[in-house]
Amino acid sequence: MNGFYIYMLLTSLLIPVIMLVFGWIFHRQAPKKINVWYGYRSARSMKNEDTWVFAHHHIGRTWMLVGAVLLVISVIPMIAVYGKDVDTVSVVSLVLTVIQLIPLVVSLIPTERALKKTFDENGIRK
Repeated sequence: MNGFYIYMLLTSLLIPVIMLVFGWIFHRQAPKKINVWYGYRSARSMKNEDTWVFAHHHIGRTWMLVGAVLLVISVIPMIAVYGKDVDTVSVVSLVLTVIQLIPLVVSLIPTERALKKTFDENGIRK
């Protein structure tokens, strides 16, 4: 296997792997303190400790599922371009990365909806 191909394969799998790892971490335990540096940070999730833990548990489950699906979906096109020229491998890897960003961002929507459904505007459970 050529080094460039391996590099591009690993690059193409970076977003799904990060989603799996952080999904697993967040699902198991939210960051100890509400902060602006690390964790699922939105106006709703940072209302109080209950919303903070709930949001991390929810996004953790979502990211584990989406990350696993993206991992499988991303490996297939990379296998298909094995042995192809550098330009083809580069374009496929770039397209995969852009496509992976869409579910990464869209996966925030169900968590915000779950927060809105479970808590009122002040972060108190309904």
